Amino acid sequence: MVFKAQNQKIPKTICVIAIICSSLILSYIPFVNLPKSFAQASSSDLSATQKSASTDRTCVSASTSIRLKGTPQQTEGPYFVDGMPDRSDIRSDPSDSTIQQGTPLHLIIHVFDVDNGSCIPLKGARVDIWHANSQGIYSAVNDLGTTGKKFLRGYQLTDNNGTVRFTTIYPGWYEGRTIHIHDKVRTFNGLEKTMEWTSQIYFDNSINQQVHTKLPYSNHGPPQTSNEEDGIYTGPSTDGLMQRNSGEELMVHLIKEDHSFLGTFNIVLHSGQPKQ
Repeated sequence: MVFKAQNQKIPKTICVIAIICSSLILSYIPFVNLPKSFAQASSSDLSATQKSASTDRTCVSASTSIRLKGTPQQTEGPYFVDGMPDRSDIRSDPSDSTIQQGTPLHLIIHVFDVDNGSCIPLKGARVDIWHANSQGIYSAVNDLGTTGKKFLRGYQLTDNNGTVRFTTIYPGWYEGRTIHIHDKVRTFNGLEKTMEWTSQIYFDNSINQQVHTKLPYSNHGPPQTSNEEDGIYTGPSTDGLMQRNSGEELMVHLIKEDHSFLGTFNIVLHSGQPKQ
């Protein structure tokens, strides 16, 4: 009788184990399905041109007397598309002239080269930015059904002050990522690329939440991932200069202006160009 009672407990034990295993498998699926490009590349994945663009040195800006340090690189992500329009206002789509709706964001990016402790404006550099719309959708992505679209993409060449200006909208969120804007800086000698630096720009969590309480963002719901829950924000830089929390050095400075935002961001890198 004792042997029989023990055998009756075995099926219950098996059921409990099966339930636990099923739960673990189901909880793992969302992470498996995330694009592989969400993962940070290691420094060994970068080309020599990309690696040399990073610096851990600091410099002082002549215009503000503020000390700045080298800006960490982060992964390009799965949605970069080259050959986008040369334009400051990236809200429209050239294919049908539609305008992306959302809270206006005026973004000013200053690009500096480090030279003996001084921040030297890098002029003539190409700065590309790209990001998701209010519903978390990128243009020019076949899997998202936006092939041929170019909204919220574009580039500008830095002026004599190393500055570019973009008019866009506050970015939306998509599954697995916190809210961000991708940015890439390149220099060329004719058609030859001489320098490439790539990273991302982040926003304050509380402002992300506030923006998404309003239309059209509210149609997509509140952001699902905070900065501190984002593996790329909290992870190492791709250039190997930061081992963790590289996103903390990539926060845009935002000022509220009526119904829009003004954002400023500094990029400090090593261009490798001869100093004049």
